[in-house]
Amino acid sequence: MAESYTGDAYCVKCKEKRDFTGEVHETNGRRMAKGICPVCGTKLNRILGKA
Repeated sequence: MAESYTGDAYCVKCKEKRDFTGEVHETNGRRMAKGICPVCGTKLNRILGKA
């Protein structure tokens, strides 16, 4: 079961911070939340703290 994340990230296309819900992935010891912008549909990424 993947961990979920609810928070905000900067949308490059909208040029604003957007609230989103996404999944947490881990690569090279870093956690990253990945989701989709609810307004324009662009992929959003937010780097979280180390695990």
